[in-house]
Amino acid sequence: MTFSAIILAGGSGRRMHSSVPKQLIEVKGRPLLYYTISAFEKSKVDSIVLVVPDGEKEKYKNIFIDGFGCTKITKIVSGGAERYDSVHNALEVTDSDYVLVHDGARAFIEPQIINRNIALVQKYNAVVTAMPVKDTIKIADENAFVKSTPNRETLWQIQTPQTFKTSLLKECYAKLYNEISSGTFPDHVKITDDSMVVERYSDVPVKLIEGSYENIKVTTPEDMLMAENLL
Repeated sequence: MTFSAIILAGGSGRRMHSSVPKQLIEVKGRPLLYYTISAFEKSKVDSIVLVVPDGEKEKYKNIFIDGFGCTKITKIVSGGAERYDSVHNALEVTDSDYVLVHDGARAFIEPQIINRNIALVQKYNAVVTAMPVKDTIKIADENAFVKSTPNRETLWQIQTPQTFKTSLLKECYAKLYNEISSGTFPDHVKITDDSMVVERYSDVPVKLIEGSYENIKVTTPEDMLMAENLL
């Protein structure tokens, strides 16, 4: 069995209020993305497909392959307009048996969590890293009035990596793009992660597996302060 990781690093840093993309902001002397890639380099993943901003493939090759010697990066592709476009671009050059999709801004993923994904996807075909929520969650209406309070014991905070049999994810993405191209994809549906694509276009149940509360996604300046403390 072969395992590829798609690492999404095509962000612009808009919510970080930075002229430098968040994945390249230095933390403790190294780009944030370095710590993400390093965890996958230490894991049982065979190869990495790195998704980067359009027109910057050579720049990222110089930094991470030539500069830091990241040997598992075998392909670098350009990102798309939406997150699912970026994943689709990477899937087109992926021929492994299984694929792990990970946010490049989740720099504190641990190799053992990656390896847990690898072990369990061979049993379930679709697994998602997650943690039980700590807070009470409210469902609100369009005017910000509380409609209901779901049982916290059934709620999980979704993380990455999200790991799938490659043929399954490709098949589901093909169905997604067929709906988009035909104009039948509902306007109110927002695809925010890959498990949503599998949930919508297959009957394969998605298995939640435990990650870590430290597996945060660095998105805002406040997150960067937390990142520095974690490192």
